[in-house]
Amino acid sequence: MTCLGNIIWIIFGGIWSALGWCIAGILWCISIVGIPVGLQCFKLASISLDPFGKDIEYDGGAGSFILNIIWFIVSGMELALGNAIIGAVFCITIVGIPFGMQFFKIAKLALCPFGARVVKNS
Repeated sequence: MTCLGNIIWIIFGGIWSALGWCIAGILWCISIVGIPVGLQCFKLASISLDPFGKDIEYDGGAGSFILNIIWFIVSGMELALGNAIIGAVFCITIVGIPFGMQFFKIAKLALCPFGARVVKNS
């Protein structure tokens, strides 16, 4: 079921979410200082392509907190808002609720990606 969910996910919006992460990563990689942030964006684009069967665990320290504040101001709000809007649209129908919940998961990740780790469901 996870594989089928991910295939349908890519067709109905996952590719656009991943594209948003990749664009943010490219923009961050333009400057030398932003390269670590850009590389994190590329890693998180992978969960935008196959979110079913994965969870996100949050743990981080002061460095993650500072990076999350800078991220939120520069790129996080746009990615989170876009994913939240698409998630709300999907949740209008009963069939779309699982996909909407995945968009909400990615929107939460877009607010604070540093200190977050992607783990597989058991």
